[in-house]
Amino acid sequence: MKNLKLPITEKLTESLRKQLKGKLITTNDISYDEARKVYNAMIDKRPGAIAMCTNVHDVKIAVDFGRNNNLLVAIRGGGHNGGGLGLCDGGLVIDLSGLKSISVNTENNTVQVGGGCIWNEVDTATHEHGLAIPSGMVSSTGVGGLTLGGGVGYLARKYGLTIDNLLEAEMVLADGSIVTTNKNKHSDLFWAIRGGGGNFGVVTEFTFKAHKLKTVYGGPTLWPIEQVEEIMEWFDGFIRTASEDINGFIATMVIPESPFPAHLHNKKFCGIVWCYVGDMAKAEEAFAPILAKKPIFAHVGEMPYPAIQTMFDGLLPTGMQWYWRADFFNSLNADIRAQHLKFGSKIPTPLSQMHLYPITGAASRVGATDTPWAYRDAEYCGVYIGVDPDPKNADKITKWCKGYYEALHPHSAGGAYSNFMMDEGQERVQASYKQNYARLAAIKHQYDPTNFFRVNQNIIPKS
Repeated sequence: MKNLKLPITEKLTESLRKQLKGKLITTNDISYDEARKVYNAMIDKRPGAIAMCTNVHDVKIAVDFGRNNNLLVAIRGGGHNGGGLGLCDGGLVIDLSGLKSISVNTENNTVQVGGGCIWNEVDTATHEHGLAIPSGMVSSTGVGGLTLGGGVGYLARKYGLTIDNLLEAEMVLADGSIVTTNKNKHSDLFWAIRGGGGNFGVVTEFTFKAHKLKTVYGGPTLWPIEQVEEIMEWFDGFIRTASEDINGFIATMVIPESPFPAHLHNKKFCGIVWCYVGDMAKAEEAFAPILAKKPIFAHVGEMPYPAIQTMFDGLLPTGMQWYWRADFFNSLNADIRAQHLKFGSKIPTPLSQMHLYPITGAASRVGATDTPWAYRDAEYCGVYIGVDPDPKNADKITKWCKGYYEALHPHSAGGAYSNFMMDEGQERVQASYKQNYARLAAIKHQYDPTNFFRVNQNIIPKS
């Protein structure tokens, strides 16, 4: 393998290797190429070393090493970040995948989760006790990245975003200190990490509030893409007045060859994926107005909560080419709906899609400045996702996403959900935090004045 000219010398790596309990992987290790992979195969970064941490003390050692040697440092949790911001070229990656502890307290329905866990692991542990934590839509997503960015998912209308259910965090700061932050300890830091991303330190353990939830009623419904304007207009009216027990996200999509019936394969559709968390005896009644819209395909029913969380995992394994763009929207007016018909009719590859997630119910009742997540008043969180297994199609999916975004951005609320952003620059980051950016920058200056943690949707420290 070709050796890289790196700022990390062999002498330095040997020093770090001796200090870590976990493994240190460098460019000469046979496992290097596998270790540097992330979920998005479009990302091809080559770090100088990867510290496979096993506990908070390993993280502290790695942070101290990076700071003392003036290295570029990236933090990798689940590795799902679209822009590959869990990696860096030439520097040190602090990998948290060895921090896998999960402890469920059924007396107060709280859950302590190691910073390297993925949501599938958490859902499995909590489901045994009839509990669930609001998270995302794909269970292989890392707990850390999703939480620190906000956490939009199936349970948002009923129980809020993931950050709305975060009670406490253990962190390693840029100066190497280990702190616990909650509403009473380092309260400004606690405010900042609930949506401010990985700018403020490495979270090695989260404590969440969990909710009693064993089964849900849901699944996908499909209409021909030609009906997308009609279905979006109907959904917009329906979800505004619907019980918070029901949630759904709209998609423009191509039906892949598996696991759907053959007569749907490779055709374009407007889809809605539903999740109802209310009384199961009333589920069919709740779905009556949905089925009255006569979808050409409906696969809905009662299932364990982890089943809906894993429903699309098999279609979207690690190693695909991904490109993302995103926006918030305050309405689904006629101009917006027309663009969804236009671009939904031109989806370039079978796995590429667009999603619109409602930001209503419990998620909207948190104040716009109560957390850094500034778009509590937006009606929808939208994302355009180009996906394909073949690197030859990377340009095709990227152009489609960018075109979709450019057509709809003038109709948007201005910023985007940080977890759906690529590496898009400072102006985009500031737009996504709106009035909260100045406070975030001040807290960043307090806890990370040199911008040590900068491989992220970066907030520039300012006093």
